[in-house]
Amino acid sequence: MNNPVITKSTLNFLNELSKNNTREWFTEHKTEFKAHEADIKGFYKVLMDKLNVHDEIEKIKMFRIYRDVRFSKDKTPYKTHFGGSFSRSGARLRGGYYLQVANNETFIATGFWEPNKDDLFRIRKEFEMDSTEIRKVINDKTLKNVWGEIKGEGLKTAPKGFDKEDPNIDLIRMKQFIFVRNFTNKEVLSNNFIDVVDDSFKSIRPYFDLMSDILTTNLNGESLLD
Repeated sequence: MNNPVITKSTLNFLNELSKNNTREWFTEHKTEFKAHEADIKGFYKVLMDKLNVHDEIEKIKMFRIYRDVRFSKDKTPYKTHFGGSFSRSGARLRGGYYLQVANNETFIATGFWEPNKDDLFRIRKEFEMDSTEIRKVINDKTLKNVWGEIKGEGLKTAPKGFDKEDPNIDLIRMKQFIFVRNFTNKEVLSNNFIDVVDDSFKSIRPYFDLMSDILTTNLNGESLLD
């Protein structure tokens, strides 16, 4: 069976939507949108099947095209991309995957976007105690060749209860722990794009394994799942 592909017509539709982001235009092109949406959902479904070969995916969440403009200065009614996330299964597997398809702005992301308060504190305490393992993982040549540097918003100074002079403050002050990889339209339209995405997500596994271990144990290394 051939891999599903992202088509030029889908990227063109998203490009036209960005130029005509009105309810009137969208209503006129609703049938066309539905066809592209169905193709994209098929792509995400096959990607989930591929992820499940080397991971355990609980569900896909496809995000709606409609924007919530209630608290935004930007009142354009529609997103100009397709996006979806993949959740890993169970309490022992942490982290998630994200793919966003857009004209000239397609990217994948993975990691920990908004850790809850307890998880964030546990991560910071781990890095405060010893950053050897996490630095080894995130500086691995193979991972960096695919994803580059770890990214995410952070505090300008130390979090409450942490020393601003701590040698690991660069990691401790982070609030997000994510990796992002961008793609050109040429890469997105290639026949093997879905495998490139899958292989990229596969390469992040050492990071997920370590972070899952941190988030399911206490500082003594004792399991919190028993």
